[in-house]
Amino acid sequence: MYNNLWLIPFFPLVGSIINGLLGKKIKNEKVIGSIGTLAIFASFLVACQNFFGLLGSEQKVFQETVASWMTIGNLQVDWGFLLDPLSAVMIMVVTGVGSLIHLYSIGYMHGEVGFYRFFSYLNLFCFSMLMLVLGNNALVMFIGWEGVGLCSYLLIGYYFEKKSAGDAAKKAFVVNRIGDFGFLCGLLTLFWALGSKGVWTLNFVEISENAHLLQSGGLLVTVVTLCFFLGATGKSAQIPLYTWLPDAMEGPTPVSALIHAATMVTAGVYMIGRMNILFAMSPTTMMVVAIVGAATAIFAASIGFAQNDIKRVLAYSTVSQLGYMFLAMGVGAFTAGIFHLMTHAFFKACLFLGSGSVIHGMHHGYHHAHLHDDPQDMRNMGGLAKKMPITYWTFLLSTIAIAGVPLFSAFFSKDEILWWAFGSTRGHWGLWLVGVIAAGMTAFYMFRCVSMTFWGPQKTDPKAKDHIPESPLTITIPLIILAFLAVVGGYVGVPAILGGANHIHHFFEPVFGHAQELYRIEAHGAHATEYALMAISVLVAFAGIGIAIYMYLKKPELPGKFTAAFSGLHRAVFNKWYIDELYDFLFVNPTKKIGTFLWRGFDVCVVDGVVNGTAWVVKGLSAGLRFTQSGFLHNYAAAMVVGVVVIVGYYVFG
Repeated sequence: MYNNLWLIPFFPLVGSIINGLLGKKIKNEKVIGSIGTLAIFASFLVACQNFFGLLGSEQKVFQETVASWMTIGNLQVDWGFLLDPLSAVMIMVVTGVGSLIHLYSIGYMHGEVGFYRFFSYLNLFCFSMLMLVLGNNALVMFIGWEGVGLCSYLLIGYYFEKKSAGDAAKKAFVVNRIGDFGFLCGLLTLFWALGSKGVWTLNFVEISENAHLLQSGGLLVTVVTLCFFLGATGKSAQIPLYTWLPDAMEGPTPVSALIHAATMVTAGVYMIGRMNILFAMSPTTMMVVAIVGAATAIFAASIGFAQNDIKRVLAYSTVSQLGYMFLAMGVGAFTAGIFHLMTHAFFKACLFLGSGSVIHGMHHGYHHAHLHDDPQDMRNMGGLAKKMPITYWTFLLSTIAIAGVPLFSAFFSKDEILWWAFGSTRGHWGLWLVGVIAAGMTAFYMFRCVSMTFWGPQKTDPKAKDHIPESPLTITIPLIILAFLAVVGGYVGVPAILGGANHIHHFFEPVFGHAQELYRIEAHGAHATEYALMAISVLVAFAGIGIAIYMYLKKPELPGKFTAAFSGLHRAVFNKWYIDELYDFLFVNPTKKIGTFLWRGFDVCVVDGVVNGTAWVVKGLSAGLRFTQSGFLHNYAAAMVVGVVVIVGYYVFG
C-alpha cells in the first residue's frame, strides 16, 4: 500500500509533459483539460488510498526510497518520500482541491490561446507542491520549494503581454528569492550543527530523533529556526515579505485559487510544522513567529477594508489568515495551525473560484454590450444574487465560514488558535486580543464584499446587466463541493468542550505531540475561561457582520460619509499603507541606482574602456603597419636596402 507514494507526484508530472509537448498539436480544449484534470485526480485517488491506509494502521510513519540521489562523505541523500499524518493531510488538500481547480479551469479558461500551456503549468505546480510535502529530506523538499516558486512566476505572468502581469511575476520571483536564501542558510547551518555532533543527515525523521543533541534555547538552534522562518515569510507572505501576494492577482483566477488555497502560500506553514521539534526548542523564535503572525493578521485585514477589486480583497484576506496560522505555530498550537490551513483551503478556494465565476459573468455581460468596464471592480456589481444563484450561495456559505460563525469550519480551527494564543505557556492575552480584533475585521470586510457584489441594487451598466449569466457546470460543480467542505470541514476538530472528540488532534499526535507538550495549555479555570473567550470571539464576529450589513446594505451612504470625514486614513488604507512605495524608496530604487552606476560607471567606463582601448591600440598599430604591406616589389627592395644599411651602420659605428 505504501510503496506507491511516488505515483502521487508522478501523475501530474506526466500530465504537464504531455500537455506541454503535445498540447499545441492536440488543440482540442476538452482533451487538454481532461488530461490535466485526470492527472491530478489520479494523484488524489492514490492519496486517498494512502490516507485511509494510514488511518487504519498502528504505524504512523512510513518512508519510501525511490532511488539513491547522492553520497558525499558521510552524507547519504536518497530520493525518498515520507507518509505521516502531516504529509497525509497535505497531499489530500493539494490533490483534492487541486482537482476541483483543474475542473473549474476547463470552463473558465475556455477560448484562451495558451490553453494547453496553462494546464501544463497547473500540473507542474501541483507536482512541485507534492514533492515539497512528500519529500522525506530537506533537499527533496527544496526541489519542490523552488519548483512552486518557478511555477508561480510562470502562472502569475501567464498574460505575459501585459506589463502589469510581467511585473507581478518578477516581483513574486525576486521577493521569494530573499526567503529562499534564508531557507538555505538555515539548512546549511543545521547540517553543520548536527554534523559537528557526528550526525550527518538531512532526513526529517533523523533530524527529529537527533534534535536533542542541539542545546534547547541555545543560540545555534535559534539562528537555524530564524533562518527557516525567513524562508517561510517569503513563501507564505508574512511581514515583511508579503507584498508579492496581492500583486499575484494578475494571473488567471484559477491560479489565484491554487496559490492561495492548496499550494505555494501553505508551504511556509507546512515547513514549520515539519520542523516543529526544532522550533519548539527555541522560545525566542517561537515568540517572533507568533508576533509576526499576529501583526500580519491585523495589518493585512486593515488593507482589506478599502479594496474594491474583488480578488484583492480575497488576497489580503489570505495574507491575514496565513498570519493566523503563524500565530498558531508561534504559541505551540501546531495542530490548530495545520487544521486552519485545511479549512482555509476549502473556503478560500471556494471564494476565489466564486470571484472568478462573478468575473466570468461580468465579462460576458460587458462583452455582449461592447463595454470595457472593469469586471473585477465591486463598485460595478451589486444585485448579482438573483443573476448567479449558485455562485451567490456558495460564496455566502464560504464567507460565513471565514467569518468564524459557529458550526462552520473556520469557527473550530480559528477558535482553537485563539484559545492557545491566550492559554498556552507561550501565549499572551495581547496575542489573543490582536487575533480577536483581526477576526472581527475579517467578518466586516468579507461581508462588505458580499454586500457590494451580491446584495443591494445592481450597479452594472444598464446595457450589460441583463446579460450576466450563471456560470457553466464545470465552474459551479467545484463551487458546490468546496462550499460543502467549507461548512462541514471543521467537524473533524470539534473540541471536547463542545462535546467533540477532536479527532484531528489525536491524528496529529505522532507528529506534534512532543512539541505541543512543551507549549501546553495552562489550565487556570480552563472550561469557564474557554467558554468566555469563545463567546467573545463569536460576538466580535457577529458585530463585524452586522456593521458591514448596516453600512453597505441598510445605510449605503455611510461609507461615503466615513471616507470623506477620514479622507487621510482612507487614502492610506486604500494605498496599502504605502508599503510598496516605502520598499521602492528604501530598496528598489537604490538597487536600481547601484545597478545603473555599475553599468555606466564600471561596465561602460572600466570594462568596456579596457576592451575598447585594447581594440583601438591594435587598430592604430595595424593602421600604421599596413603601409609597409603595399604589394609593390620595389618598395620591399627599398625596405631591404634600408635594413641592410641600418644593420651595417650599427656594427660600424657601434
